[in-house]
Amino acid sequence: MRPPDAARTPLLLDVMGTLVHDPFYVEVPRALGMSLEEVIAQKHPTAWVEFECDDLTEQAFLDRFFADGRRYDQAALRRAFTEAFRFLDGVEPLLLELNAAGVRPHLLSNYPCWWEQVEQRVGLARYADWSFVSCRTRHRKPDPEAFLHAARTLDVSPGDCVFVDDAERNVAAAALLGMRALRFRDAKTLRADLARVGVLP
Repeated sequence: MRPPDAARTPLLLDVMGTLVHDPFYVEVPRALGMSLEEVIAQKHPTAWVEFECDDLTEQAFLDRFFADGRRYDQAALRRAFTEAFRFLDGVEPLLLELNAAGVRPHLLSNYPCWWEQVEQRVGLARYADWSFVSCRTRHRKPDPEAFLHAARTLDVSPGDCVFVDDAERNVAAAALLGMRALRFRDAKTLRADLARVGVLP
């Protein structure tokens, strides 16, 4: 494998909860008239994962959202997801700074076909490439293959990559493979972390 140019260190960014607001925790329960705890307890245990891996169509996922197969307002659920996508505070200026420094990140995301609605709402493709979305790669973090597939595709070793995610289990999985893995807390902290590992000056 070729060594990456130091100024072009592959930067792999999670999307939901790292760059973009995740509607599951507030908007989805509100749309269903339930608490978050009730949604978690009553949703189908595998439907979302199957949807993220493109093993379920959107309609099949909506039909299976609840484990008991109940009828509910599917349109309200879909709107709760797709209309609430927005950049987290400080993220868009950070992406602009990365691009100005010659860094164009790759998005490494567990997400279904609704990534297209994320793109429509926030325009992430202005700043980064939707290179590794689970519904297209069929690899989900923290499965090691999600990270190894990205490194192979970019023709680098895992240790050449910097990876950012808000989920500790994903950060730990990437670190075990040798990636420089950063836990996202907020944009200001991430900016400092990216400077510390040499991605930003």
